[in-house]
Amino acid sequence: MIVNAVYLTYTIYMTQAEKQKTADFLDLALDFYTCGYRGEKREYDFEDDAPSAKKSVDSADKHESIEKIAEEIRACYNCQLGKTRTNAAPGEGALQPLVMVIGEGPGADEDAQGRPFVGKAGQLLDKMLASINLSRNTNCFIANVVKCRPPNNRDPYPEETSACAHFLERQITLLKPKFILIAGRIAMQTLLKTTVAIGKMRGKITELTVGGASYPLLITYHPAALLRNEDLKRPAWEDLKLLRSKLEELNGGS
Repeated sequence: MIVNAVYLTYTIYMTQAEKQKTADFLDLALDFYTCGYRGEKREYDFEDDAPSAKKSVDSADKHESIEKIAEEIRACYNCQLGKTRTNAAPGEGALQPLVMVIGEGPGADEDAQGRPFVGKAGQLLDKMLASINLSRNTNCFIANVVKCRPPNNRDPYPEETSACAHFLERQITLLKPKFILIAGRIAMQTLLKTTVAIGKMRGKITELTVGGASYPLLITYHPAALLRNEDLKRPAWEDLKLLRSKLEELNGGS
C-alpha cells in the first residue's frame, strides 16, 4: 500500500510519539479515502505536548477569585493565630466594590462566625456606611489586615500582619475598589508602614499602592473606638462626609 510505504519511509526519523501521531493520521486518511470518515472527530497536533500543557497551567494561574483566596485563608497556619482561632474571617461583600473597608482583625463574634465586622463594632460600621449609601451587600467589601483573631483581642504582632499581607494584597488587586477606607490605628500603621498617631492621619485623602496600582485612601477611627469614646463620633462623621463627596466626584457629581 502507498500509505504504508510513506509511513515506513519517514518513521525512521521520528520519535515514538511522532510515530504514533503519524500512524493515527494515516489511518484517518485511509478511512476517508476508502469510504468517507464517519467516526469521532479527532485533532492532531504534531508539536511537542509541553507548550500546550504549560499554556493550560498559565491560564489556570490567572483564574484568581475571592473564594479561592478565602479557601487559602481558611487553610492557613503560617502564623500562631491559625492555632488559636475558631474560624478565619477572610472578608465579604461586593465583588466590584465602590469602597473596600479595611480594619484590624476579627474579634470574638467574628471568630465565632468566620465573618468580618459582625459584632457591636460591625453593626455600627454598617450604620456608618449606610449613612453615605454604602453597604457590604451592594457596593462595599470588608476585610481586615489579619484574618484570624489575636487572643484576648490584643494588637496583632508584626509577624502576624506580615503572614497575612499577601492575602490582603491579592484581594485588593482582584477587587480593584474605587476607594479604600481604613478603619483604625492598626490597619493604618500596617498598610502605610508608619507609627504616626491616627489623629494626625485621619480625615486626609492619600493613596495606597498595591501591585503597581494606586488607590485613593481615607483613614478614619475604628468603630470600636467610637463605642468607647463618643467624642470621636463627630470627627468620624466628618470623615464619612468627605468620603461621600469624593465618591460623588468619582461618579461624575451624581
